[in-house]
Amino acid sequence: MRQTQFYALVSAALVAAAAPLLAGELEPGFTLLCDGKTFDGWKPAEVNKETWKIEEGAFVTRGKTCHLFYVGDQQPFKNFDLKVDVKTDHNSNGGIYFHTKYQAEGWPKGGFECQVNNTHTDWIRTGSLYGLVNIAASPALDDVWYTQEIIVQGNSVTVLIDGLKVLQYNEPPGAQAGEFERKLSQGTFALQAHDPGSVVRYKNIRVKRLD
Repeated sequence: MRQTQFYALVSAALVAAAAPLLAGELEPGFTLLCDGKTFDGWKPAEVNKETWKIEEGAFVTRGKTCHLFYVGDQQPFKNFDLKVDVKTDHNSNGGIYFHTKYQAEGWPKGGFECQVNNTHTDWIRTGSLYGLVNIAASPALDDVWYTQEIIVQGNSVTVLIDGLKVLQYNEPPGAQAGEFERKLSQGTFALQAHDPGSVVRYKNIRVKRLD
């Protein structure tokens, strides 16, 4: 293969990887929660909401701490399979929340955070259930799109990175919510903008209900 042909193929592959999914390209049973063009169905916290941008089909964090909540469905999510395509700049921190609820400011007190962090100074890495099941070695890389998948079924949470299972958490009987309400129940999803130095991209956010 000629060098020019090789680079053309690589370029085409990168463009395809960056493109938002179309309805016909979704995995069976999944629903797309973002259109890649607008914030329809999503609502940022009131404080620092200018942090959130849309670039090349992705929600992008560029600014101070702010969380972006999914508000496009009045029926809460309990059991589900959620997939999010993610790409981080070096030394960036973010997160994907589930079983949470809208807050106008501050760190979400409800639900769980599935960590997004490959090289940030915080040692808790991508795929962790933050503060509950912590992974010290990242299964993903910066500057490369990967798929972060969270499956909740009953009292079990499974996290996969590009299809590889990195953890399974089984909530023990009698678990208490505590200060931050880290107890499986139901709710919505949220994306995290952690700090001004962290640039994280989230796209192709899709979910399949398992109820």
